[in-house]
Amino acid sequence: MGIGGNFWELLKPYARSEGFDFLRNKRVAVDLSYWIVAHETALKAHHVRKPHLRLTFFRTINLFSKFGAFPVFVVDGTPSPLKSEARIARFFRSSGIELTSLPVPEGGVSAERNSAFTKCVQECVELVELLGMPVLKAKGEAEALCAQLNCEGHVDACITVDSDAFLFGAKCIVKCFRPNSKEPFESYNMSDIEAGLGLKRKHLIALALLVGNDHDMNGVRGIGLDTALQFVRAFSEDDILNRLHEIGKGNTSQVPISIKSGDYMDTDENSPNKKQAHCSFCGHPGSKRDHTKFSCEYCLTNDEEGCLRKPEGFKCDCFSCDMNRKHKEQKRLEIWHTKVCDKIAKEPDFPKDEIIDMYLHKDNGYFSGMLNKIDVNNDIFFGYGFAVGVVYMGQCIYLSLILQVYTFSEKDGPCMCWEKPNIEMLIDFLNFHQNWDPSYVRRLIFPVMSTIFLRDITTTTAEDLLFGQYEFDSLERVKTRYGHQFYVVKWKRAFNNVAYRIPSNVPDTPQQGTRELDETEDLLDDCDVPEVLMDEGSSFLLTDENMDLVAAAFPKEVKRFWHEQELKELKRRKSPSSRSDKNENSASPSSKRLQLNITEFFPSTKVKDQSKADDSSKEISDSQDSGASKGKRKESSSNLSKSVRRRLLFD
Repeated sequence: MGIGGNFWELLKPYARSEGFDFLRNKRVAVDLSYWIVAHETALKAHHVRKPHLRLTFFRTINLFSKFGAFPVFVVDGTPSPLKSEARIARFFRSSGIELTSLPVPEGGVSAERNSAFTKCVQECVELVELLGMPVLKAKGEAEALCAQLNCEGHVDACITVDSDAFLFGAKCIVKCFRPNSKEPFESYNMSDIEAGLGLKRKHLIALALLVGNDHDMNGVRGIGLDTALQFVRAFSEDDILNRLHEIGKGNTSQVPISIKSGDYMDTDENSPNKKQAHCSFCGHPGSKRDHTKFSCEYCLTNDEEGCLRKPEGFKCDCFSCDMNRKHKEQKRLEIWHTKVCDKIAKEPDFPKDEIIDMYLHKDNGYFSGMLNKIDVNNDIFFGYGFAVGVVYMGQCIYLSLILQVYTFSEKDGPCMCWEKPNIEMLIDFLNFHQNWDPSYVRRLIFPVMSTIFLRDITTTTAEDLLFGQYEFDSLERVKTRYGHQFYVVKWKRAFNNVAYRIPSNVPDTPQQGTRELDETEDLLDDCDVPEVLMDEGSSFLLTDENMDLVAAAFPKEVKRFWHEQELKELKRRKSPSSRSDKNENSASPSSKRLQLNITEFFPSTKVKDQSKADDSSKEISDSQDSGASKGKRKESSSNLSKSVRRRLLFD
C-alpha cells in the first residue's frame, strides 16, 4: 500500500519505538479501513465473530482510556478512477491474467467499493459513534484526509499503514499499534526522513511516480527504488517535479549541478585529461629512471634504498590521480543519468498531472459548520448537551450527555467533538452483533467512563457519580505494567438498587457462540476488564488509571496515599519483628540469594560429611568391630590440623 518497491523497508532505520504516554492528551486521526483490514484474515482463521467490530471496539477503548488519546476516525469516500483501475490491475495480475487482453470499458471503471467491505465500514462507523468518537468522511482516500489534518495541525499523528500519507503531507505516522507491549507505538516522522534520506514531500511524490503507487502500479519500467532514490536526490524539492515534466517531454540534456563534471575540468597541466606520468615501480608521480637511485617524496626511505615497490591494489592519492578519479566518476554519473532520463522519456504520458494534483490537493474532506465555542485550557472545549429519558428495568433514568468538544470554525477546518458513550444503545448493538452479555459490556466500557470522569472532575461539568452509581473511594496501590506505572483506583458503589448495576459474577471473556482465541495470542488487542472487589458488604471496582490524571482530579487523595505509604515504610523499618525476620532469612541455608560465610558453611558440611563417612565405614568393615574403627578415625582426625581437615573436606 502506498509507494511501491518496499518503501517501508527503506524507512525502517528511522522508525521510533514510543512508550505509553506518546499519544496522551493528543489528537490522532485513525484510518478506519486500515483497522478493518489489519487482522481480519488472521482472526477469521480462529472463527471470531465479526472481527472488524471486535478489533475496532477494543482498540478504541485502549486508545482512549489506556493511552489517553483523542481518536478521530476517518473513512474513505469515493476512490478516484485511477485507484480503481490500479486495484483491478492488481487483482488480475495476482490472478495471472494478462492486462493487455482485457477490454477497456467505454464508460470508465466503477469507483465504488464492494458491498461486503462497505457494510463492515458502516458497522464500525456506527460502533465508534456510539462510543462517542468523531467520524469524518474523506472526499477520496482516508489517508489523504488524515494527512491533511496532521499537516494543518488539527491532529498530532496519523494511524495508518499507507505510506501515501507522507505524499499527502503527513508529519507523523503511527504504523504499528501494539496495546499489549512495553513500547506500543512504532512511529515515523517526516523530520527524521528529511534528515536521514534527504527527501522532502515533493521528492517522495517523484519517487512514487517513478517506482509506482496506488494510482499507477507500473511507474517507469526498469527503474527500481534504489535508482529512483539516487535520481530524485540530485534535484532540489522545488525543482524535481518540473524536471520530470521536462524529461517526460524528451528534454534529457539538462544534468543536475550535483553530478555535472564541468566543475572538475581544467586547462592547466593538472587537468585530468593530462595525467602526469607515474613510476611503474612505486606508483607515484615521476619516471622509473628517476626513482632508481633516489626515492621520491612519497616514499619514506633512505636515498640509497630507492623507492618501495607498490603493493597489490595500490591507488595513488596525488592531486592528478584524485582529479582523474573524480572526472571518471562524474562521467559515469552523467552516463547513468542519461540512461535514466531515456527510460523516463520512453514512458507515455509521464508524469501524470492528475496524480500530482491529487497528492498536492488541500481539500480532502467534508467539514461541517461551527458549534458553540467555549475556551478552556489545552484547546479542548466543554459544553452541556441535553438529557434523554430512558426507561430501563422499570425505572426512568436520565442520561446527561455532557459533551467534551474540540471544535474549529468553518474556515479553520473540521468540527470534531468527543461525547460520552451511549451506553444503552451500545449494549443493544454489541448484544446483537457479538452476543455479548449486557453486564459484560458495562464492565468493558467502565474504563472509558472513568477516564471521562477524571477529566471532567477538574471542571464544573463533572457529575457527582460515575456511571450513575460509583464514587471515588481511594487509591488501592501503584501497579507497574510493561515498565509503566498506574494508580489502581478503588470505586465504591454508592447504593445498591440502581439500574446500572454491574454484577461481580460476570466472566472476563465475551459470551458468544464461537470459539475464542487463546490468551497468549495478541490479535484482538483486548482491553483490561475492571476487577470486582467485595469488602465488608460493600462492592468496589478497581481500574488502572493514569497517575497524572488522577493527581489532577484528586490531589488531596494522592497526597494522602503517598503519606500513608511513607508511614508504612517507616513502620516496617522500625519494626523489631521485621529485623528479626530479616536476620533469620539471611542466616537460613535454604536462601538462594545469600552466600554463607566459612564459619556457617564448615560446621554444617562437616556434620553432613561425617555422617556419610560413618555410613560408608559400616558397609566396608562388616567383620571388624564398628566401635573400634570409629574411635581410630576420631583419634586420627583429631591429630590433623584444622587447615588440613578443611582442605580434605572441600576436596
